[in-house]
Amino acid sequence: MSVSQVIQSRRFPEPAAALRLIKPITWFPPMWAYLCGVVSSGASPSGQWGLVVLGVILAGPIVCGMSQAANDWCDRHVDAINEPDRPIPSGRIPGRWGLWIALAMSVLSLFVGWQLGPWGFGATVVGVLAAWAYSAEPVRLKRSGWWGPGLVGLSYETLPWFTGAAVLSAGAPALPVVIVAFLYGIGAHGIMTLNDFKALEGDRQTGVNSLPVALGPVRAARVACAVMAAPQLVVIALLFACDRPLHALGVAAVLLAQFWAMTVMFRDPEAKAPWYNGTGVLLYITGMMITAVAVRGLT
Repeated sequence: MSVSQVIQSRRFPEPAAALRLIKPITWFPPMWAYLCGVVSSGASPSGQWGLVVLGVILAGPIVCGMSQAANDWCDRHVDAINEPDRPIPSGRIPGRWGLWIALAMSVLSLFVGWQLGPWGFGATVVGVLAAWAYSAEPVRLKRSGWWGPGLVGLSYETLPWFTGAAVLSAGAPALPVVIVAFLYGIGAHGIMTLNDFKALEGDRQTGVNSLPVALGPVRAARVACAVMAAPQLVVIALLFACDRPLHALGVAAVLLAQFWAMTVMFRDPEAKAPWYNGTGVLLYITGMMITAVAVRGLT
């Protein structure tokens, strides 16, 4: 029996493929955003470390992992074109196991979210609904190059940031915290747009109107970078206005480094977008934590 026949006759998921399905590499941004929320809340984590750890696990491996499984199940036909070696199109996760894993993790997300109190549970409900709205028919906001990345950016950055602050402070976060969390969520739209470059051909063939498809790689890259930079400029201005000049200069420094990385990417956006997602995004999230420290105690 050939290797392909063995794969197609598999009854249960291959463990390594199941781990790949929930994509550990994608967990870091929401986990980091939750920690930014914890820091920005101004509340002491002393005696609340359980909430911090549980929230980080919920934001990353559970909710983000669930969203990746849901997306791979709903994108299995696109992935068969773009990346046929991925767990579902390759057959290493056979039958409807991809769907079952996504649904089971949705239930797990709600159960764990319940342990974080009303704010944590409410945010978890929003996160689960957003994940399915992004990927699944008939809503499938992924079809839009504007709505899809916007929803993911808010879900990956704004929502966990807000949740971390709300859970630690046991109430609604201060307005400055909400504003900066929202701004960084908007900027993440650009990060998600650059992530769409890897699926360019499959998106074209299956009617997913991502910005790289709609605008072409060069224009899409420029729009993505503008969307990432603009909210950070607003954050810098707000930090200066709130008498946080050193923090504002810190965010400005990482933004200048991002500008350099953008110029490198513009030379060949389609080839360099993955490089930027590893380099520019690290600078972006560094600015997030600087901002989180800056807004502690602001009301």
